[in-house]
Amino acid sequence: MSWQTYVDSNLVGTGSIAQAAIYGVQGGVWAASSGFALQGNEFQDLAQAFQDPSGIRANGLYLGGTKYFTLRADPRSIYGKQGAGGVVCVKTGQAILIGTYGDGTAPGEATKVVEALADYLISVGY
Repeated sequence: MSWQTYVDSNLVGTGSIAQAAIYGVQGGVWAASSGFALQGNEFQDLAQAFQDPSGIRANGLYLGGTKYFTLRADPRSIYGKQGAGGVVCVKTGQAILIGTYGDGTAPGEATKVVEALADYLISVGY
């Protein structure tokens, strides 16, 4: 299965995720939904936040040009809120999964989708 299939089927295809991307931990886009891309230093800031979340706790998290208020930040998961939507970011051994959701989706629904794919990727060595 290609990385794009994971984005299209396992994330966006669930109906709970509006836009998604999978990045390598070291950088580089493995797959992304159409029109969704991180800008400038957004990836570096996100990757750093898994080790030291103080910056995003104080200033918010910017992804795809959108600022999210940080709700949770630990070495595995970062959750953010923006208006009625939000973002779920999960780090595996080799990848960082990002999924945004809109106001029609409960935060727990979106979280379950992204966390489940992360669990699967971890179980197969990613």
